[in-house]
Amino acid sequence: MGRVVELPPDGVPDSQGTKVGGWWHESHEGRRVVCDLCPRGCSLRPGDRGFCFVRENRNGQMVSTTYGRSTGFCVDPIEKKPLSHFYPGTAVLSFGTAGCNLGCKFCQNWTMSRSRDVDASCEVADPQTIARAAAQLGCRSVAFTYNDPIIWAEYAIDTARASRQLGIKTVAVTSGYINPVARKAFFQYIDAANVDLKAFTEEFYRDQTGGHLEPVLDTLRWLAHESDVWLEITNLVIPRANDSPQELERMCQWILDELGPDVPLHFSAFHPDFKMTDRWPTPMETLLQAYEIARRVGLRYVYTGNVSDREHQCTYCPGCGRMVIERDGYTLGLFEVRQGRCTNCREPIAGHFDGAPGDWGERRMPVRITSFT
Repeated sequence: MGRVVELPPDGVPDSQGTKVGGWWHESHEGRRVVCDLCPRGCSLRPGDRGFCFVRENRNGQMVSTTYGRSTGFCVDPIEKKPLSHFYPGTAVLSFGTAGCNLGCKFCQNWTMSRSRDVDASCEVADPQTIARAAAQLGCRSVAFTYNDPIIWAEYAIDTARASRQLGIKTVAVTSGYINPVARKAFFQYIDAANVDLKAFTEEFYRDQTGGHLEPVLDTLRWLAHESDVWLEITNLVIPRANDSPQELERMCQWILDELGPDVPLHFSAFHPDFKMTDRWPTPMETLLQAYEIARRVGLRYVYTGNVSDREHQCTYCPGCGRMVIERDGYTLGLFEVRQGRCTNCREPIAGHFDGAPGDWGERRMPVRITSFT
């Protein structure tokens, strides 16, 4: 084996958003570079791009082609990520780039995740500008979202580092499809993650995403037990694909056994999109069945998403059973958590909480990042 590169080398991106990347090695014969960032292990000849379309073999080294180039910025409620136990009610500056390392047929952000032309709607922003914008906008955190930040790891890492220097938290909304060699560096400065556990069968991952289940489970175990990252999980419940009671119970039991009862689990409703328009939106009855299965197994914090369902989107104390965080959509009402405990029985409530909740509410505010340069 030739050169092996793990951490990204020092350097600045060029004017086109290209920066020498990390996590790759030369093939034995030296004619290709092999990407070690994610389990795909794309083997690239000079000029080739990987499945994600973001990482390229350029002159015998791996480069990231979207550093500092975003498909847009928006201030959202943190609950939209979704994160229910990470500074509830606060604002988060959200952005993504283009491309993805999975090929989900049901992708509900496919115009960005499958984009091959980031220039069409590109906004240019370096990590320091993003951190400064978040601070000036009163955001508690910055979220890497819309497409998977794993494929633009160098940009995400630098932005997380710059944000931490200004006291801004960072959030990764991700599939968790990353190799162990890159995990520690990627999550080093990230404070919270919502991992999309798309299903609980290898067949689903293979046929519907073009990936594999076990690397995602491995990432979840690592986040729960070997990192300080606050973890929540989302499962998009798709009719006739991953919605059987048996599969849902196996998934919930695995979460309980491998990650513990305090990892919040969000069951989100599917709507027909991209290449999966041959079935109906998720019935409310299916979401409620999933909720009940998770609670019966022993998970303490379970939520429904993408539907109007106040009862099952509020947080309840696992000790006394009383409501401690009331949610109506993305708007908070009752908030009975003080110093991380239920005000009634003093049972710990897992998560990260300020002394009082934020009041950002339902607002979605697009941001022109150029005004902060």
